[in-house]
Amino acid sequence: MAKSETTTKLDFKADQKVVYPAHGVGTVTSVDEQHVAGMTLEVYVVSFDQDKMILRVPTNRAVASGMRALADTPLVDDALRTLGGKARIKRTMWSRRAQEYEAKINSGDLISIAEVVRDLHRLEDQPEQSYSERQLYENALDRMARELAAVESIDHDAAMDRLARSLAKKKAA
Repeated sequence: MAKSETTTKLDFKADQKVVYPAHGVGTVTSVDEQHVAGMTLEVYVVSFDQDKMILRVPTNRAVASGMRALADTPLVDDALRTLGGKARIKRTMWSRRAQEYEAKINSGDLISIAEVVRDLHRLEDQPEQSYSERQLYENALDRMARELAAVESIDHDAAMDRLARSLAKKKAA
């Protein structure tokens, strides 16, 4: 294990919103000490209200796990612009593309999630999505809306409306 991995620590505080790649936006409820196998670990206790889940992330592993602060406004704006772009769908088998989309969603990277939303978004005049396409699309859209809502201090519905407007620009283009 590299020394920088063990010593690099993020400094999150209680009540701070964070993004954990596999679960999306959560709130640090506290920074606790936990005793495991005779050792004392300092952990971030992160609550994901939408999933009714609590995650304990060792503070010295937060960077390696991909945990990060919410995106800043310029990054959110870039992600919204990404939604308006032209879909880039590879000509590979669906199972391969689905794996790539899942990896992008679970990366926690807002731009990658926006790419999934853009690529899987269907306009009214386009063919219906398969069940698995729809699931991936809704998962990516929800992740993006949660982060947008947290960054802009708006509710989930307002964030979904803002995303829908960005996707509608794609149709006009």
